[in-house]
Amino acid sequence: MPSRAKRGSTSRIVVTGAAGFLGSHLVDRLLAGGHRVIGIDDLSTGRRSNLRDARNDPRFRLLRADLSTLSAIPSAGRYYHLASPASPSAYQRDPIGTLRVNSVGTYCVLESARKADARVLLASTSEVYGDPSVHPQDEKYWGNVNPIGPRSCYDEGKRFAEALGMAYRRRYGLDVRIARIFNTYGPRMAADDGRVVSNFIVQGLRGEAFTLYGKGNQTRSFCYVSDLVEGLERMMEAPGDVPTPINLGNPREFTVRQTAEMVAREIGIRPTFRHEPLPEDDPKQRSPVIQRARQYLGWSPRVPFEEGLRETVQYFRTVRASRRSPK
Repeated sequence: MPSRAKRGSTSRIVVTGAAGFLGSHLVDRLLAGGHRVIGIDDLSTGRRSNLRDARNDPRFRLLRADLSTLSAIPSAGRYYHLASPASPSAYQRDPIGTLRVNSVGTYCVLESARKADARVLLASTSEVYGDPSVHPQDEKYWGNVNPIGPRSCYDEGKRFAEALGMAYRRRYGLDVRIARIFNTYGPRMAADDGRVVSNFIVQGLRGEAFTLYGKGNQTRSFCYVSDLVEGLERMMEAPGDVPTPINLGNPREFTVRQTAEMVAREIGIRPTFRHEPLPEDDPKQRSPVIQRARQYLGWSPRVPFEEGLRETVQYFRTVRASRRSPK
């Protein structure tokens, strides 16, 4: 049975990948809750600007470091391990680095947590389900992953991280909790990260045709970032021996084409489309079963896609306007 955090202070929390899209929102939430937070990020895909508010808070410290070569990770009572490129363009650009952070980096986090007798939340992904033959996906499904395909650096990297986390849980009784995160969107997404929502918003604001791969019939479900980070914190702080892994995502499902049309309506344009071949191993459908999250965390997403999309479009409008403003 996994142990509870003892020696490390539960008010001091380490967040790896702290300058990323999800990591920075999590840092803000933890600071708002009164915690002291140490962020670790090599800034390969994360951005300092995401931590603008956090860096003005004396309870926050950022270590710029490659997690897989860091000599010592600070001791804490809680470790959120989010470090990894997460968008297809980023992880395929650096496949070896992606594999390193999800293998060596995960090992370093787990070792630090073991020495501190701390609790760990590993941020995994719906990508462990690959191009699923079971729909929707629950946590008992083992997945359909191509281990040598172009996406394997991320898919198999996360599968390895899960296996390593479970080995520590069984061998040492370490309280390891695995969150399988489905598509998440919101402010601070990178404009060039290659994900569906940000791609369509950027193309729409530029007046470009929306790129559809295949006919756009593949499905996705989108969880707003504030809902997701609430789920992460609830999972970390849930009392007792919660089951793991747990899916975190929004089960409401859209085709990619429907998503483009909703983005166009929010921007106020008439959509046009440019069709491209489907990328290799791109999943045809993706939607989570979240019964475990409801039962054990009391969590389900609350922000409707239309509302979250409005906030996300406004964020990209603001970023675009600031770049055009004279210095």
